[in-house]
Amino acid sequence: MADESALSSTASPDGADGQHIGATGDSAVSEAAALDAYSRTVIGVAQAVTSHVASVQTRRGGGSAVVFTDDGFLLTNAHVVGSAKNGVVVFADGVESRFDVIGIDPLSDLAVLRARGGAPRAVTMGDADNLVVGQLVVAVGSPLGLAGSVTAGVVSALGRSVPVGNGRAARVIEDVIQTDAALNPGNSGGALADSAGRVVGVNTAVAGIGLGLAIPINVTTRRIITTLLHEGRVRRAYLGIVGVPAPLPAAVAARTGQDAGLRIVEVVRGGPADHAGLRRGDLVLSVARREVRDAQGIQRRLFDEAIGRALPVTVLRNGAMVDVIAVPVELSAD
Repeated sequence: MADESALSSTASPDGADGQHIGATGDSAVSEAAALDAYSRTVIGVAQAVTSHVASVQTRRGGGSAVVFTDDGFLLTNAHVVGSAKNGVVVFADGVESRFDVIGIDPLSDLAVLRARGGAPRAVTMGDADNLVVGQLVVAVGSPLGLAGSVTAGVVSALGRSVPVGNGRAARVIEDVIQTDAALNPGNSGGALADSAGRVVGVNTAVAGIGLGLAIPINVTTRRIITTLLHEGRVRRAYLGIVGVPAPLPAAVAARTGQDAGLRIVEVVRGGPADHAGLRRGDLVLSVARREVRDAQGIQRRLFDEAIGRALPVTVLRNGAMVDVIAVPVELSAD
């Protein structure tokens, strides 16, 4: 029967065979058109971003950096520059310039450099808070020292956390972007851009085969970058809690108009949160009278102005809202 069916299809006198071939041809054309559209998008992003990304070279290593101001300031990872005070940046067109380290923050893995001999104009910065899983992203950097390299992939996951430390201090970088865009040593500090060519992240780590991580460009990191530009370092307040986003019970959500908070999964013994009476299992609703839905919501409140000051924290505990007062201390990176 299978042979008869095949013969029938090929011998059809009414043109069905021609229609079948045409359909296959249309499908091939459609696939080619889709591929061209994808290619055009990646090409457009590469053209918009590549000239703004430099290879960073120091005595002990290197990576990549992104020009983010029109007067020659570049953004990279703290671990790319390490303890270096200066080095060389090489742009995609081969132009070299010495750079000085203006500010470094190991606890966000960000650093700001300034090219002495000038640099291309600033790249367009975006907002990682607008990303969605599955969205196309393009990584531009200098993997293995090969400047101007471009890879493409998708946002694999959002809201990842990466622990970082420096000396006795430790912190978790929240809302890290996970992507399958190929990253290799040297990509660190380079750009992760969306389909419009806006830089939404700074590539920071290769977490495994097919798995890369990038620090998001958002409200919190913008404040860190601004502080590094003007002060060279970032002072932070420390509470001593670790939490995960969690939904509020329906009745509480209806009463407060808030649908999520931060569930405390760990309270550091002897820390400010511990002294204030915060407990594992508490659901944080607000800090400093500002709504909290995730860890970033707390970290936005924990900059230098909060050090040593009474900080009201509202939590949901055993179905009741409880107010506590915590006094953050300075998180030292020494």
